[in-house]
Amino acid sequence: MTTPAGPSDDMIARLRYEAASRSVVVAYLLWFFLGYGGVHRMYLQRWISGLLMLMLFGVSMLLTVILVGYLGLGLIILWWLLDALLIPGMTERHNARLIDRLTR
Repeated sequence: MTTPAGPSDDMIARLRYEAASRSVVVAYLLWFFLGYGGVHRMYLQRWISGLLMLMLFGVSMLLTVILVGYLGLGLIILWWLLDALLIPGMTERHNARLIDRLTR
């Protein structure tokens, strides 16, 4: 009687990749609905810029009472629109770094 072989290293690496990889579609959905808060950047493991975007949005919203916050909101809108072009590259770089980490 033979014992069944366990999963190969390639199969394990592929399963880990599929579990940790990021999707462009999900990133765009997050960008569209929660992008002002930088959630799409945090999803793509860009925590510092995502949190910076969230803080800028929060401070700008508070400062709209004295009309200064509209400058920050303008920056957020510009950043949000620019991210629409950058999301495919950010996703590809995240997944490439993941492959590098898994193949070592």
